[in-house]
Amino acid sequence: MIALKPIRTSPIAAAFAATALTAAAGHAIAADTDITPQITVSATGTADIAPDMAVIGLTVLREADTAREALDANTEAMAEVLAAMQAEGIAERDLQTSNFNIQPRYVYPEPKDGVRPAPRIVGYQVSNSLTVRVRDLDRLGAILDQSVTLGVNQGGGISFTNDDPSAAITEARTKAMKAAISKAGTLTEAAGIGLGRILSISEQSSEPRPMPVARAAMMEMAADAAPVPVAAGENTYRVSVNVTFELAQ
Repeated sequence: MIALKPIRTSPIAAAFAATALTAAAGHAIAADTDITPQITVSATGTADIAPDMAVIGLTVLREADTAREALDANTEAMAEVLAAMQAEGIAERDLQTSNFNIQPRYVYPEPKDGVRPAPRIVGYQVSNSLTVRVRDLDRLGAILDQSVTLGVNQGGGISFTNDDPSAAITEARTKAMKAAISKAGTLTEAAGIGLGRILSISEQSSEPRPMPVARAAMMEMAADAAPVPVAAGENTYRVSVNVTFELAQ
């Protein structure tokens, strides 16, 4: 039978181990106390401003038996539209081709004796879209009316915007931040604790959405000789902020 001898630890090693355990425990306690009490609040600020510019989408669609005929008809109509826009004082930098498309038109015959015949091409469509920035809103109705008279038969949308909305965005941002500080102060006061320094700030902003103009509405404009009524209204710019504060206890 083999007798096991007890392992002896030197006083120096024992002291070193005790010191390490004490340091580890102290580090754990310090880590727990390093957590900063905090509160995060969200707020939104808005600013309204009258638009000074409109962006419109104008599309010319032409159909013919051949692609060549459809393209020629579309080119002629779009050339007249471009010339009219320039005559209205629209600068070249405010005119941009946004889409051009050529596609066949198919007819799908009814099945006979359980067999479906192959589709046939019966013509072609050519569409050409133009994005126009109108900086004189007083001319917008007349421009829409004239473009339809010259052959525009599809519309994308009207977006009333501002050439430089930075002042409105700054106002909305300031309102959002003040609202966040006020909300945090109300919450902490009700809880009986103090509000400390700001730890982080983030924001999200949004701009006004364009208003769609359907193809049917464009066709009605062509049939009506009266000027197209346009109401620009106001643009509302929104800024939302998320602010994290330290809690002072």
